[in-house]
Amino acid sequence: MFSSQQQLKMPGKMVVTFGASNILWMVFAVSQAFKMEIFPEHRVVAQIGDVISLTCSTTGCESPSFSWRTQIDSPLNGKVRNEGTKSTLTMDPVSFNNEHAYVCTATCGSMKLEKGIQVEIYSFPKDPEMHLSGPLELKKPVTVTCLVPDVYPFDRLEINLLKGNDLLKSKEFLEPMDRKSLETKSLEATLIPDQEDIGKALVCRAKLNIEEIDFEPKERETTKKLQVYISPKNTVIFVNPYTRLQEGGSVTMTCSSEGLPAPQIFWSKKLDNGNLQLLSGNATLTLIAMRIEDSGIYVCEGVNQVGKNGTEVELIVEEKPFIVEISPGPQVIAQIGDSVVLTCGVTGCESPSFSWRTQIDSPLSGQVKTEGTKSTLTLSPVSFENEHSYLCTVTCGRKKLEKRISVDLYSFPRDPEIEMSGLLVSGNPVTVSCEVPNVYPSDGLEIELFKGESLIESKTFLEDMDKKSLETKSLEMTFIPTTEDTGKVLVCLAQLHIGEMEFEPKQRQSTQALYVNVAPRDTAILVSPSSILEEGSSVNMTCSSNGLPAPKILWSRQLNNGHLQPLSENSTLTLTSTKMEDSGIYVCEGINQAGISRKEVELIIQVAPKDIQLIAFPSESVKEGDTVIISCTCGNVPKTWIILKKKAETGDTVLKSRDGAYTIHKVQLEDAGVYECESKNEVGLQLRSLTLDVKGRENNKDYFSPELLVLYCASSLIIPAIGMIIYFARRANMKGSYSLVEAQKSKV
Repeated sequence: MFSSQQQLKMPGKMVVTFGASNILWMVFAVSQAFKMEIFPEHRVVAQIGDVISLTCSTTGCESPSFSWRTQIDSPLNGKVRNEGTKSTLTMDPVSFNNEHAYVCTATCGSMKLEKGIQVEIYSFPKDPEMHLSGPLELKKPVTVTCLVPDVYPFDRLEINLLKGNDLLKSKEFLEPMDRKSLETKSLEATLIPDQEDIGKALVCRAKLNIEEIDFEPKERETTKKLQVYISPKNTVIFVNPYTRLQEGGSVTMTCSSEGLPAPQIFWSKKLDNGNLQLLSGNATLTLIAMRIEDSGIYVCEGVNQVGKNGTEVELIVEEKPFIVEISPGPQVIAQIGDSVVLTCGVTGCESPSFSWRTQIDSPLSGQVKTEGTKSTLTLSPVSFENEHSYLCTVTCGRKKLEKRISVDLYSFPRDPEIEMSGLLVSGNPVTVSCEVPNVYPSDGLEIELFKGESLIESKTFLEDMDKKSLETKSLEMTFIPTTEDTGKVLVCLAQLHIGEMEFEPKQRQSTQALYVNVAPRDTAILVSPSSILEEGSSVNMTCSSNGLPAPKILWSRQLNNGHLQPLSENSTLTLTSTKMEDSGIYVCEGINQAGISRKEVELIIQVAPKDIQLIAFPSESVKEGDTVIISCTCGNVPKTWIILKKKAETGDTVLKSRDGAYTIHKVQLEDAGVYECESKNEVGLQLRSLTLDVKGRENNKDYFSPELLVLYCASSLIIPAIGMIIYFARRANMKGSYSLVEAQKSKV
């Protein structure tokens, strides 16, 4: 700006100046192009429930128009406000419906500009919540739960649980999200507190990791100082001066108990019905001017948040100077059949009188003896009739005192008895019985069966007892022994639980060592040199069998009737100078207490052919037209091949025989000649031959004689008979059957 004096002094310059300004303004206006900006730029992250505003502004246009949309044309879920060159989209509050890419469009005349911004949302509103499943008690496990509420997106959440500077557990939630929702995620860990944890901090730290986004808070944590508790223990009572007092006296009882935090002390008195009457909440209890009715059991309990521990003391307030004592004590435990003596004694009275009774006024079932200041009640032998509370009443002048003693019975005379249903064989079920005889009371009995250190069965007998009686109780269980059980000890442990009763023995046990048998198996025979031998050779047959105990070996030979002929109890059976009669089936048996395993081997003794018989029936000299059977047999030689041949100068002809027999029907002159039998096997061969003579008939007469008719008839019967005789003869001479091979067909 110029001053008025300057304008008056330089009018010419003013005109030039204003003209130049107008020109510059026009140039500047033209140079201001239509532009658009959006804030925040590109991307914004907002917490669900917050308020965010997206601002779209333009330059270079006096009256632009604006419009907002999402990139997928879903509802804006916000309010739009336009003011001049600025448009604002406000989302209040932000929700899942606002997680989109938003586009702002500005129009100035014919010009249009667009810019987009990505709205991402998250939810991380609260610090983690830490929960314990119970108070932190020393050496006892507790579950710590770290819970992060209303988080989104949870697939970027990481939870860490630390004890002091030590990481206890970490968890990430990488599972895919099926839908958009606020999720509560948690981490659980088990903590076993120890003494060193006292005063340490338990930290639950949650992190929500969203890349390239700077928002607060990225991390939240909750800290809890560890308060480790120790349940009360070692509660003790100190009595001053004594637990036995006289009327009018005083007593101070001080109780202490260890624990963390320090236990609070409570004093109570045990009433006759077993209930406790609270007396004081101080560690010290002082009783003054004691009376007879102040006698009783006083209980001190140390109590804190995790438990309590108590002990008790009995105060006895007596009349002066009259004192009655009963022994062995307020309770006596006696085994049925024993003798029990109850003694009632008086001090401070020269001539007391005594009386005994049961609390329910049943018969005493005992003998009373009184001498001076002492009275005894003898129960011998103790039986079910004596299970009572007995009262001894002492009268001294005008005063009367009564003492009670309880007689409780039990019977537990012998150790358990272990019995097996049979021999222990690997793989075979066996039933074990553990029996406890003459026990009382049976409802307090527990029987446990151990194999080695492992408990395999237990049983308690909690059924109501209809009457008092001695019972024999047992436990049975079936198990399948294995070889691994050998050497282990089977222990039957019987325990008699009878409340607070003190007696010996409270438990009895019996043991039995396990020896598991294994039935013979894998029985095998080794034959040397072979199971097929030549006559005269030697053979060793060795048998082995596995089992526990080691099986006994028994060699036998199987007879034709199937029975076994025992041969040897050695593992090796040796045959020297074998004969064909030694052929057969030999059986090895592995035998022990658990069973038998059997293996067989067939021994074959081969002999070279011998005793060959070659015959012609009816004769080696026949007439033309007769029937002739040429038969070859070989005795006592199994598996022999027999070949019949007819010899000729032009070459031998192999005849087709059946079972070593060749039949010629209507013999001709050309059938005459030398016939040879060759008998062979794998060991050797033997030959026999015969000459067949065929005589011709006269052609000039029709000759037929009665003798010839008889011969024909006889041959028709004899030929089959001879075949059968040969067959059975060979069967009788063999221990098997022949393997006769048919020869090739005759080429004649």
